[in-house]
Amino acid sequence: MNIFSMPELPLLEELTTILIESDSVRVERIVSAGQVTGWYDQDVTKFVVLLDGNAIIEYENNVTIALAKGDTLLIKPHERHRVSYTSSEPACIWLCVFY
Repeated sequence: MNIFSMPELPLLEELTTILIESDSVRVERIVSAGQVTGWYDQDVTKFVVLLDGNAIIEYENNVTIALAKGDTLLIKPHERHRVSYTSSEPACIWLCVFY
């Protein structure tokens, strides 16, 4: 698999591919093109790299983080957050490490 190989667009839903998974870590590639998410409250730490595109992460306390190609973000356990924007041109390619 090439991390930058794109599915056919437009996507109706985000496309998540688990690259590696063990008892203590999971690495995912996520492709989104205009999709947003509901609120997450995860039990694990999430390290995010936005490999392409632009996105906005919104926290429950109304703090927003704008991400551009190459930006990283560390989301601690139980920090309620959601993806409130993803670009569709170019589509967002995320690399997410859950641990």
